[in-house]
Amino acid sequence: MSYLSLSVLAVFIPTFFFVSVTPGMCMTLALTMGMRFGLRKTLWMMLGELVGVGLVASLSAIGVAALMLTYPALFMVLKYGGGAYLIYLGIQMWQSKGKMALNINDDSQMVMSKKSFIIQGFITAIANPKGWAFFVALLPPFLNYSQPLAVQLVQLIFLILVLEFICLLIYAGGGKSLRSFMMKSGNLEHLNRIAGTLLIGVGVWLASS
Repeated sequence: MSYLSLSVLAVFIPTFFFVSVTPGMCMTLALTMGMRFGLRKTLWMMLGELVGVGLVASLSAIGVAALMLTYPALFMVLKYGGGAYLIYLGIQMWQSKGKMALNINDDSQMVMSKKSFIIQGFITAIANPKGWAFFVALLPPFLNYSQPLAVQLVQLIFLILVLEFICLLIYAGGGKSLRSFMMKSGNLEHLNRIAGTLLIGVGVWLASS
């Protein structure tokens, strides 16, 4: 078994951490979910997102991304359908309506299923063409083609998922802190509007990317 060299890791880890921690669709979704549901429930969204990122990274590495980027119509259903659904949820939150809106009476209830969280995270991760292009551009320079590629890819993708998870935790934790602050001041309507605006932004971003 070949292992990644320290010189490769010294460049790979900060590069991918910086890219992951930069605000994007998945991080904004984590912030929004953390704000609305708290960190523990948002972990289900993170699960779906990490599965999606792992799938995109794996398929990018074996060349499927070239086909996907050549035929962008393959993304359309997921992009527009997923984007429209997130926008719809965001509008409902803005109006303090629907199953995602926060109110005193049902705050303790799990109003969204775990499956819904996982699907939202998964679709957001795989429906972004920029994500595919990103992995196509950044993964190859870190591969040593004189060594077994499969082992290297497993190691790199594992590191990517760890870094992505850390960044998702940072954003979801920030959303949870904002939620606590807003609830203490009694500004539940403002919290709904902030979360709704972010969710609409993610939906528009997803549909227009």
